[in-house]
Amino acid sequence: MFQGSIVALVTPMLSTGELDEIRLRSLIETHIAAGTDGIVLVGTTGEAPTLTESEQAKIIKIGVETAKGRIPIIAGTGTYSTLETIYFTNQAMELGADAALIVVPYYNRPTQEGMYQHFKAVAEAVPIPIIIYNNPSRTACDMLPGTVERLMQFSNIVGLKDATGDLARGRELVAICKNKIALFSGVDESALAFILQGGNGDISVTANVAPKAMHEMCMAALAGNIALAGKINTTLMPLHKSLFLEANPIPVKWAVNQLGWIQDGIRLPLTPFSEHYQNEVKEAMKISGVI
Repeated sequence: MFQGSIVALVTPMLSTGELDEIRLRSLIETHIAAGTDGIVLVGTTGEAPTLTESEQAKIIKIGVETAKGRIPIIAGTGTYSTLETIYFTNQAMELGADAALIVVPYYNRPTQEGMYQHFKAVAEAVPIPIIIYNNPSRTACDMLPGTVERLMQFSNIVGLKDATGDLARGRELVAICKNKIALFSGVDESALAFILQGGNGDISVTANVAPKAMHEMCMAALAGNIALAGKINTTLMPLHKSLFLEANPIPVKWAVNQLGWIQDGIRLPLTPFSEHYQNEVKEAMKISGVI
C-alpha cells in the first residue's frame, strides 16, 4: 500500500506563527506534481508538539481534502499516552487519513512489553492502517526487532519506520518482516542502502526540498537500478547531512522558505535557523539542483 519517497511534511506557518492554510494546500499540490509517493502530516517535521489539537485536526482535514485520493495522507498520531494515542488515531481515521504514523511512546520510557501492549491497544481500538515508528534518539527508548515481530500479528499494522540509522538492524528487520509489513528508513543519509537491502522506501525530510529527486532515487533503488539511484543520492547527500545542522525541522523549514514555498514562520521552542549554517544549506541546495 505504501512505498517510495514519503515526505515528512513541514507545517507552513505565517511569520506570526499562525497556520498558513493556503500554502499548505499549495505545498501538497507541489508534492503531487513532483511525484512524491505519500505525505506524512503533523509528524515531528510538521512540529506536531507545538500544534493544538484543533490545529492538528485542521491540517489532516486540509490534507485529505487537497489530496482527493491522489496521494496517501498519513497522520502522525503518536503520543506518550496510550489513551491519547487512541483518541488522535481515531480522529485521523474519521478525518479520512489513509494511515497513522505512531511513534514509540516517548519520555516515559516503556519496557518492550509496554511498547507491545501500547501498539496492541491502539491496533485493536482503531482499524486504520498503522505504521509504527522507532526513533530512539528522540524517544529515549528503542523498540527491538523481537517486539516488532510480535506486533505483525495485527493485520492493520502495515509498516515500520526505523530511524535508528543502523543498517545491521535494517537487515534484521528485513529478515523478520519481508513481505509481511512495509519497512521505511527514517534516516535520509542511509535510506538508499536501507532500500537496497530490502526496505520499501524512505519517510524523508530531504523530500521537502528535493521531492522529485527523492522520488526518483527511491524508485530507482526499488527497481534495482543501483547506478541511477547512487548517482541521484550522491547529489542529495549534502542535503541529507546539512538539513540536520540544527534540530529538525529548523533547517528544512528555512530551506523550503528559500524555495519560496512557505513563509518563515516557526514556533517556540524552535527558533529561526542560525545564519552561521545558512550558506552550507544553500550550497547543498545548489549541488542537488533545487536552486
